[in-house]
Amino acid sequence: MSLGSAILRRSERAPSSRKLSRTVQPTGRERTFGEDELIVSKTDLKGRLTYVNALFLSISDYDEREILGAPHSVIRHPDMPRCIFKLLWDTLQDGRELFAYVVNMAKTGDHYWVFAHVTPSFDAAGAVVGYHSNRRVASRGVLENTIEPLYRSLLQEEAKHSDRKAGLAASTRILHDILREKGVEYDEFILAV
Repeated sequence: MSLGSAILRRSERAPSSRKLSRTVQPTGRERTFGEDELIVSKTDLKGRLTYVNALFLSISDYDEREILGAPHSVIRHPDMPRCIFKLLWDTLQDGRELFAYVVNMAKTGDHYWVFAHVTPSFDAAGAVVGYHSNRRVASRGVLENTIEPLYRSLLQEEAKHSDRKAGLAASTRILHDILREKGVEYDEFILAV
């Protein structure tokens, strides 16, 4: 197979307008992966997947044909506060990296926690051309003692508002108030827990 035909096949598998239908409900079953393993993905500027490694495919239950070109949010779990993703996108669009704890959802509805390191990808001229994420196993202690209670409170605040924008703004305020009270920026908070 020539490089040209491999590129053609990849583009045939991953049209830029591809969207996956999500009707899967969370099962409550957790998946795990090894502490020495990394889940890796890359996206374009719109958050569409352009690369995933074998562990991404294995833990998410998607195959490369259906996932490339799909929005990264296809693995978003409904228990993830929207304000964390707003913070992530705001940070990336400023050209900065971000660390975050994220709960993702496999195609089956099972979930898996990760400690994500997300960075902008730059071209030779310094322009952001996409995003790269490495995910490691999340610390069970940090999840149980800090992240899960925090995320529950942020989700509860988001759910109090019938207007999604108002809910997002309210949970974002709570997150910023917590950081201000602790006297730290988000990165300092996340890396210290």
